[in-house]
Amino acid sequence: MYFNIRVYGLLINNDNEILISDEQEYGMRFTKFPGGGLELGEGLIDGLKREFVEECNVEIEVLSHFYTTDFFVKSAFNNSQVISVYYLVKNKEPLNLTIKTIVFDFEGAGEVLQSFRWVKLTDLGAEEFLFPTDQHVAKLLTNTI
Repeated sequence: MYFNIRVYGLLINNDNEILISDEQEYGMRFTKFPGGGLELGEGLIDGLKREFVEECNVEIEVLSHFYTTDFFVKSAFNNSQVISVYYLVKNKEPLNLTIKTIVFDFEGAGEVLQSFRWVKLTDLGAEEFLFPTDQHVAKLLTNTI
């Protein structure tokens, strides 16, 4: 077993909505926060900024640390222990994304699909997410609003 370091951004707009990502990969469908795996030689902040450019085509500013995994999580995809770090972020420019309102409303076809939704923080529920750390962060977010 090895460690898998992941970094995610919590992007909240002026309407108190958070950006979430619906994805299909490895034959699974899941909802998560934007972000992903750290690359070798990369720091957390640089990794998060890269992930937002890759996934959302936007540059972000990292505002503050929100949460780091503090319980054991085995990866759903391989034999690794997942450690996830979450930051509150804001976009430096307007988002240029197609925003969906229906879960898993993908455009196109393929093995790897992604779409984005805004969800009101007051409506955000842990059941929206597949992975335990995202579920925990959703609970923390709803307890802080």
